[in-house]
Parts: sequence; C-alpha cells; structure tokens
Amino acid sequence: MTIRLYDTSARQIRDFIPLTPGCVSIYLCGATVQAAPHIGHIRSGLNFDIMRRWFAHRGYDVTFIRNVTDIDDKIIAKSAEQKRPWWAIGYENERAFNQAYDVLGCLPVTYEPRATGHVPEMIEMMRELIDRGHAYAAEGNVYFDVRSFPEYLKLSNQDLNGLRQPSGEGETGKRDQRDFAMWKAAKPGEPSWETPWGRGRPGWHLECSAMAHKYLGRAFDIHGGGVDLIFPHHENEIAQAKAFGDDFAAYWAHNAWVTMSGEKMSKSLGNSVLVSEMVKRWRPIVLRYYLGTPHYRSMIEYSEEALREAESAFARIEGFVQRVVEKAGNVEPAAEVPPAFAEAMDDDLGVPQALAVVHTTVRQGNSALTADDKEAAVARLAEVRAMLGVLGLDPLDEHWAGGSDRGEDLHGVVDSLVRLVLEQRQAARTRKDYATADAIRDQLQQSGLLIEDTPSGPRWELGSR
Repeated sequence: MTIRLYDTSARQIRDFIPLTPGCVSIYLCGATVQAAPHIGHIRSGLNFDIMRRWFAHRGYDVTFIRNVTDIDDKIIAKSAEQKRPWWAIGYENERAFNQAYDVLGCLPVTYEPRATGHVPEMIEMMRELIDRGHAYAAEGNVYFDVRSFPEYLKLSNQDLNGLRQPSGEGETGKRDQRDFAMWKAAKPGEPSWETPWGRGRPGWHLECSAMAHKYLGRAFDIHGGGVDLIFPHHENEIAQAKAFGDDFAAYWAHNAWVTMSGEKMSKSLGNSVLVSEMVKRWRPIVLRYYLGTPHYRSMIEYSEEALREAESAFARIEGFVQRVVEKAGNVEPAAEVPPAFAEAMDDDLGVPQALAVVHTTVRQGNSALTADDKEAAVARLAEVRAMLGVLGLDPLDEHWAGGSDRGEDLHGVVDSLVRLVLEQRQAARTRKDYATADAIRDQLQQSGLLIEDTPSGPRWELGSR
C-alpha cells in the first residue's frame, strides 16, 4: 500500500511517507482570477482532485488547500482597462473557476483562502524575515534577499549567477536585481493595505507562503501546481517559508500543460479554450475524461480529434455500465479496486495504466453479458464503478446521474447523431453526389442546425428555426 510520487525537488519518484500517520496535507496553487478559466487552467485542479481521491481511497484523512490569488498586476491592469473595481473582476472570475471545478466533478476543497484575506499573516512573515536579515524594505517595497538563503534555486536547479528574476513596474530600491518583491509600494489609484513600511499590496509569492503556514502549519506533505510555477513562484515560496523557519513542503508535485500547436495554452497567446464554452459542446464527464486520464506529468496537445477519441472511449465504458444496469438493476461499487488498478495508481498516479485496467474489465464484462453470465457481469460492473469513482468518472455517481447536466447529456446525444448524418453527407460529397449532400445539409438546417464546412471538417451549431 505504499504510494510513490515523483518529487520535483528530488528529481525522482519517492515513497510517500506522511508527516502524520494516516493523514495527508496538500497545498495547491489555485487560480489567479483575472479571467475565466480555460481547460489549461482547470487541468491542475482535475489532476490534484484525482490525487486527493486516491489518498482518500487508500484510507488517508486528506486536508486539501487551494488558494485564490485575487490581487495582482494583471487584475489591476484589467480593472483600469474595463473601468471596473478590481474586486468585482476577481470575484466574477473566482465564481467562474468554482463553477468549472464543480461542473467537471472536482470535490470541494477543505479550505480555499483568498490572498487579500491574509494580509496580517503576510505582514507578520515580512517582519520576521526582516528581523532575521532575509528581507529589507526600500521605497515602500519589501524585497527578499536571495543571497541570504543558500538553498535558493535548489528546486529549479538554476545558477544564481545567471539568474534573471522577473520584475514588475515600480520595483525600485533593490539591492540586487535578483531579489524578488514580497510587497509592492502603492501607486496612485491602486488597491493598497497599510503596513509598517507604508501602504502597498502583496507580491505574488508571499501570499502562498503565508497561507500554507496558517492552514497547514510549519510543515506539510505535498505542494502542487503547474510546471510553469516551479520558477519563480515555488522557488520564492520556499525561500520565504524556510527563511521564516518553516520546514514547508516535504514533496513537490507538478502537472504538465495543455498545449495548442506545441505552445502552452494561455490567454496571452490567444489560444485558450474556455471551460464554459467547452461544456456547451462536450459533455462535462467526457471533458473530465479527456483532461484527467493522461498522466499528470505528460503534456496534452489539444485537438478536436483527441476529444472525439475520448468521447468514443468513454462511450464504451458507459455503454457497458448501462447494459448491466438494464439487465441487473443498480450495482454498488466494490469495496476495493482490482490489484492491477491499485498498483498503477500507487506508482506516481499512473492513470493511463489504471485506465487500461478499467477497459480490460469492461471487455470482460461485455463478454459475460454476451455469455448471459449475469453474476460475472455484475461483479465486473462493481469493479468498474470502484475504479471510475477514484477517477471521478462514475456515470452512476449522483454528480453525473442527477438532473443538473441533462442539457449537456442531450447535447452529447444530438452531437453523436449529427456526426453520423454529417458522415453520410461527406460520403455523398466524396462520390460527387452533390444533390444528396445538399439535401442532407438543407434537412439539417430545416431542423434548426447550422452547418459550417471548415478545413478540419464540418461543424454544427444550433440556429434559429
């Protein structure tokens, strides 16, 4: 029952040994709420939801903290651009993130603290770091002196001499350009809080060190986030926390990106795919399958074709579940998952290998159905439900089986039917039977569907009848 995790700081897979037997404490860097979430943002939440579920299945009591960064340069810039209060933008997008987590089946976190709610804890940490000689105030800013902390850059394995620290506007008074801002002096019109060093606002990194300390204490088990946070964010968190006197995280876990055309999905690249739009086109449970089933340390290259493949793969699982339920009625999940599934999950959350066990069990169950072996089919469904429950993908779970997503369910059914008809239309065009192809298109349009031919294939959407 030993769970093994890849620890970024050790650069190897390590046996997981909790600080407190039977308990797991996880801190995950959550949303910076300057905009609504795209599927790249939400992947981290899904990956760590699966981690949390697996620890719980293994009998651990899990404390899971996921913070909200509700003040930063981008939020302030968007506030000025839109002429809206910074807090209104942050709250609107925080709600959008929580709706995305919920619609994709993530369990509620234990606590979800906001940065702006923890300024006193940040002031306390800065005061202690200044007293210890690790930080200094200059022109209303407070900086961390990176040379005062010999372990700096051990996580990202960089050379301090060649370091280029990202700096924001107004970061004046630094003794060394490699030092980073813990607190930023107030500029006219910006939100600010009173401190012993003048009015200002938090730097990005300080909030997580302070909140992890408050909610998880001086030491906790796992710190998570995307690979893009290793430097500077996580490196700077470690420096602050350990210089303050905390042991901080025992393990560091990082998930990979969702990419488009080989580039990280991001707002700045203009290639983001909003969760709110994706769930209009794809059933949320299919989107979870697509984002949650690759290994968390593997990149996902976004494509419509990959999503269709995920939809087909999940349909095979769901079809088996439905057939057994029709034949035998409700079947409760098994108390334990198959050993091969557990072995895969224990090995650095090997979801792809665990999913292969799910599909093998589905095939065995279908064979039992064909042989009219009801008892074997029911046993396989119980195992499948147990495994899918760990992955958050059990279609019979009340989250997916309730009435809340029937609209998305209906959309998925319609989409499958429309794709079938569009394949018939494409076949007609291939054999140059344009009259039949046009007739199919016209019939679809009369049904209220708009068809668009694109280089990647036909697309449809609901129109007005």
